[in-house]
Amino acid sequence: MARKFLYVVAALIVLVLAGAIAYSLYGNQLLRWTSTPKTPFHDEPAMARAAYADKRMWLARPDLPGNPALWTPPGYRAAAKPPRVAVFFVHPTSFIDRTRWNAPLDNADANARAALFLRAQASAFNEVGEVYAPRYRQATFGAFLTSSADAEQALGLAYRDVLAAFDAFLAEVGPDRPIILAGHSQGALHLTRLLRDRVAGTPLARRLVAAYVVGWPVSVSADLPRMGLPACARADQAVCILSWQSFAEPADPSLITDVYNSTTGFTGAARRGTPMLCTNPLTGTPDAAASATANLGTLFPTPDLQTAQIVPAQVPARCAPPGIVLIGAPPNLPGYVLPGNNYHVYDYSLFWANIRADAARRAAAFAQR
Repeated sequence: MARKFLYVVAALIVLVLAGAIAYSLYGNQLLRWTSTPKTPFHDEPAMARAAYADKRMWLARPDLPGNPALWTPPGYRAAAKPPRVAVFFVHPTSFIDRTRWNAPLDNADANARAALFLRAQASAFNEVGEVYAPRYRQATFGAFLTSSADAEQALGLAYRDVLAAFDAFLAEVGPDRPIILAGHSQGALHLTRLLRDRVAGTPLARRLVAAYVVGWPVSVSADLPRMGLPACARADQAVCILSWQSFAEPADPSLITDVYNSTTGFTGAARRGTPMLCTNPLTGTPDAAASATANLGTLFPTPDLQTAQIVPAQVPARCAPPGIVLIGAPPNLPGYVLPGNNYHVYDYSLFWANIRADAARRAAAFAQR
């Protein structure tokens, strides 16, 4: 048995080395080929109107036992009493299966990964607000690597679930509480549409402390004017939008820009060549630069990803064309780095303590308006 195990390990090492070489040469193409479903999209019935009244439809909410959004690293703790702000958080893609375009709500692997994301991301807001994070029939990872009609339909199905959850969230928290919208990657994409469809031009816009649209490109000219809030221009500004995408150097953002440049923004204008909104997460201001000394703490996870330690002054950040955040040399974090030195998975973890402080600062500014 021991010898057989060694053979398996040796074979895996060879596969990993071969894969690493191919990945470095053809990373974008390999990612698309290995991740995009080969089956056609199959539509599913709309979520029942009252579906999100059921607590089981939420990965995080204040009255949910084992709420992963309440996790904190050593030295931090969630709010001792219920805070005034309510946070609607849409988790990123955690379904990577290519046998279907949308995740089943009861997929154990996808839900376990989503809970990990909530601990690393949504936890940044648990001092300033009560976090609600819905389950939804998210589009699979490969849907973001193609512009096919199947991918668009899969994302549309996921977005309908997010809208249904948001309506239930508003009914739950009542008409007067301040709200933070936050999400990452696919979750941030759905938030951009939600801001356009449900917030822009409505009284709800006046209740938003801030919207953290992280890990998804937002065109300053082709998207932002229709999203209902301006970009955050100051670190102490409320009722505004923040967005960033993290890359180590040398950076190649073509996996993002190839799709971005082929699409139309919310205004109807082409996104091609337009700058992306870039908020420096260390300063809370746009198009800025800051050294690692400004970083209050990066989450460095344990190998099993079950917990993490906060380490300050490790990662710098500076906005650079076409609107990405550069973090210098690759930091000493586990794998999961996408082609082009894209630290997408760590968009929150790299700046966790600064995001926490940012949310508190903007909530205080909102309360003083």
